[in-house]
Amino acid sequence: MKKWLLIFASTSLGLIGSVILIRAAQRDRPPMNFFVTSKGSGDGANLGGIAGADYMCQTLAEGVGSTKTWHAYLSTRAGDNAVTILHARERIGTGPWYNSKGELIAKSVADLHGNSNNLNKQTALTEKGETIKGVGDTPNMHDILTGSRPDGRAYPRDDMDHTCYNWTSNKDTGSAQVGHFDRAGGDNTSWNSAHPTRGCSQANLVATGGAGLFYCFAID
Repeated sequence: MKKWLLIFASTSLGLIGSVILIRAAQRDRPPMNFFVTSKGSGDGANLGGIAGADYMCQTLAEGVGSTKTWHAYLSTRAGDNAVTILHARERIGTGPWYNSKGELIAKSVADLHGNSNNLNKQTALTEKGETIKGVGDTPNMHDILTGSRPDGRAYPRDDMDHTCYNWTSNKDTGSAQVGHFDRAGGDNTSWNSAHPTRGCSQANLVATGGAGLFYCFAID
């Protein structure tokens, strides 16, 4: 009987010690200030404009307990309605940024847009800490809306629509520049500027390998 009591006590102490270590690791882990949205608007690239996208980031983050202020990593550009140009890289604070597991994504804006960032399929998690389906998975959802050039800036005025009319369109016309969070897709491995979509509708986004997801960064 004493032997079993000793084994039970030893096992209990081991379990308690493990719980203490896990809680200590969680306590010391940097808080999440980067994620990929677990869902899109469901209305193609119509996110309700930049304000609507920011609201989605904020709502999703608060849903998992975040108290930070969140912005969507999206660019806009001036059009016929004279909307002020917004550059995605200037909307996300200064870093460093960590995912929901406390893994470092990038140290700064320059690092994020350089060759040494740590943004890939294993680290580009949702606000819930979940991985997203990419190349080789069904369905492939690796297209992430950004409307941005590789340096994180908006496109200049040209004959193409890179932002689905500043994130207000769900039409078959127009297009949005997307990146590949999994860094896969032949020559198109950029996380923020791989290629344009075929159009702005939900069906168009799905057809090019996406679901209308986008990146969110805490600015504080």
